[in-house]
Amino acid sequence: MPHSENLTAKFATGNLILVGMMGSGKSTMGRILARHLDKAFFDSDIEIQARTGVSIPHIFDVEGEPGFRQREAIEIATILQRQQTVLATGGGAVLLEQNRRVMQAQGIVIYLQANVHDLWQRTRHDKNRPLLQTADPLGKLNELFVQRDPLYLDVADIVVQTGRQSVQSLMLHLVEKIHAFQSEQLGAAI
Repeated sequence: MPHSENLTAKFATGNLILVGMMGSGKSTMGRILARHLDKAFFDSDIEIQARTGVSIPHIFDVEGEPGFRQREAIEIATILQRQQTVLATGGGAVLLEQNRRVMQAQGIVIYLQANVHDLWQRTRHDKNRPLLQTADPLGKLNELFVQRDPLYLDVADIVVQTGRQSVQSLMLHLVEKIHAFQSEQLGAAI
């Protein structure tokens, strides 16, 4: 349980940070959540592409995953210096401890959890996902899920299943969970 002053600072940012696997709906949910709550929306992958002028697959080709992760860490820290934002992070953002610390300190972290089958259905035709450009993309997704799920669970304040419900109904459920989490945490801190 964080100290009450840390909790107050975390909530004062007004930031909501979405984490989860590729295909879990972070960008889609982030946009609709930001619109509903009248917050600014940022997608760390889009911001990296805008800053560099090249695609994520190109960065992976030239700099490898470590180079991309460095750029991602800088982008996440920069975006989270703002307030009243919704940030959709890349699926691997949780791999770096510094990202997990920044996210936990700078807003409410929401894990959009989906099963591997649903993730596969949502990503299987997407050529803009460098880690899935392999002979066995489903196997790779499963491997990534096994590696990352514990990190998402560790960093998350709220976990929401992104099953088959509509985006609108998921968003309303998420807003309820955010309000309940804030009330519960602030009540416990008193």
